[in-house]
Amino acid sequence: MPTPPDSQIPTLPQSLHYYPAFLPAAISSSLLQKVLQTPKPKWTHLRRRRLQSYPTSLTQNTNALLVPAPSLSPPLPAWLADPVIPRMRELDIWAGAPHGGPNHVLVNEYLPGQGILPHEDGGAYWPVVGTVSLGGVVVLDVYEKRKGAEGEEGGVGVRVGRVLLEDGSLLVTTGDMYTSYLHGIAEVMADDDLGPETIANWELLGDKERFKSGRSERGTRISLTYRDVLKVVKVGGGFLRK
Repeated sequence: MPTPPDSQIPTLPQSLHYYPAFLPAAISSSLLQKVLQTPKPKWTHLRRRRLQSYPTSLTQNTNALLVPAPSLSPPLPAWLADPVIPRMRELDIWAGAPHGGPNHVLVNEYLPGQGILPHEDGGAYWPVVGTVSLGGVVVLDVYEKRKGAEGEEGGVGVRVGRVLLEDGSLLVTTGDMYTSYLHGIAEVMADDDLGPETIANWELLGDKERFKSGRSERGTRISLTYRDVLKVVKVGGGFLRK
């Protein structure tokens, strides 16, 4: 995936890229308000957060995307597609994607004190993820994926880095960063110990001055996670894969 060399996070695998000003402030704010104004029935409530899934959720048993016949590429809502996807295409993020680009967006809301346990995105997706952050700032923790015994799931290994995600930023995960590492967000009200020695993408940040105190209070953050689901199922038909 061709990307500008200055987007690479230097102390983590080269398959992790950070773009601090991916969206202008006005667009980021508009998208944030659009998400927060979504009617309550569209939200799915989990124990640690709530989320929305577009155009639909994946099937539980097969991790496939259901689409109405005869379409194989149900459109994402216009407000999620434009201008985010065209801006991603300028970075060649989706070069080689089976469906030519993202066909699924997961919208997660994180209130102060909420987070997510270390996890991987898994084999349901083409191994590229583009995550846009809106609103509050958080630190993403990156861990090695511990190898389990043959036939067993591995666990969480050593933390290898911390990535600060600013409002309007884009984080791109691919390659070995996608397959060999886990990522999570701690359930804290503020992120501490921020600085060039502790934040892997410190030199890439758009506004280092904001974090010079070494502490950042959490606010409401929305993440827009763009992925290409590999299996697409036509409603009323069999599995179709492209």
